[in-house]
Amino acid sequence: MKRKAEIKVEVNIKKQRNCRRNHRVNWVRGKLIGGRYGSVHLATSTKPITRFCRRPEIMVVKSSNGVPCLRSVQHEAEVLIKLKGCPSVIECYGGQFTADKNVLWWTIHADENGEKVYNLFLEYASGGSLDHLIKKSDGCGLPESEVRWYTKSILEGVKHIHQCDYVHCDLTPENILLVPTTTSCGSTSLVAKIADFGLAKRTKENVGGSGCRGSPMYLSPEALLDKLQDQPSAIWSVGCIVLEMLTGKPPWDTSYCWKPRDFLNKLVVDSPKIPAKISKEGRDFLKICLAFNPCKRLTAEELLSHPFVAQSIPPEEYNGASQSDTASVTLSSSSEEVTLL
Repeated sequence: MKRKAEIKVEVNIKKQRNCRRNHRVNWVRGKLIGGRYGSVHLATSTKPITRFCRRPEIMVVKSSNGVPCLRSVQHEAEVLIKLKGCPSVIECYGGQFTADKNVLWWTIHADENGEKVYNLFLEYASGGSLDHLIKKSDGCGLPESEVRWYTKSILEGVKHIHQCDYVHCDLTPENILLVPTTTSCGSTSLVAKIADFGLAKRTKENVGGSGCRGSPMYLSPEALLDKLQDQPSAIWSVGCIVLEMLTGKPPWDTSYCWKPRDFLNKLVVDSPKIPAKISKEGRDFLKICLAFNPCKRLTAEELLSHPFVAQSIPPEEYNGASQSDTASVTLSSSSEEVTLL
């Protein structure tokens, strides 16, 4: 029996060494571009196509920093695998631990603090975030035609997430990314894609603890009051995002709203203000999304038939990322070549 066990271990080690040779993928880490739950860098793949996977030459890599962040990034990878196939959800190209070139493939590379590092490969959104686009409006808001177009994309993403039995839990303008796409007319426009699934949960999952995830400003009344975050909660968040796109300002006055309790106290008195300048269709759409009673909110699928988004058209043609943005992926002085196994 002992001899058989030794043979089995020896065979497994050979398989692992072969796996190491076949799955090696080289990539270069570029400049830091963001990150709340992990550091996010631009990256370029030196071997975009292998026998086992296909990745774009330019992508984004999200790396974990610390054990809590490690769990969050790994959880995001698991969720994105389940959501794969929706054009309104940021695409995931897999994830791996960084490994030392001089050790066997299962050895996990540790950072300077001795903690595990997990790398998640994601689609590069050269159009930036919706939050950045809103801030560029200097408090004036985006043209309503653009808002309708981006809202349609967001709803399609939310619909897919809900059909897969998940709730995002942190829908904010920062977590909506803009990616160039070719329209039916042959022009290039930006489409909104939902990203950052580190806080996502199953629809009926009880998260324990506070039971409340995400940015307080975009949380629904039932999330703040009863710690309930189900699919109607996401529709409230969509309403807050749409209102911010139209007005150029957050749904609440942030000069005194800092903690969940502040937003809760505000909700008890009133809902976010809907300006009269917004079109009749826009005001009706927002009233549905921002209904205090979650039972009165329509689903994402139902809202896609609402006049506010049903006839939306792409905004004016997008010129693409600047050459300097692309070049910085490979020419950054802080670039680091990494081997993944």
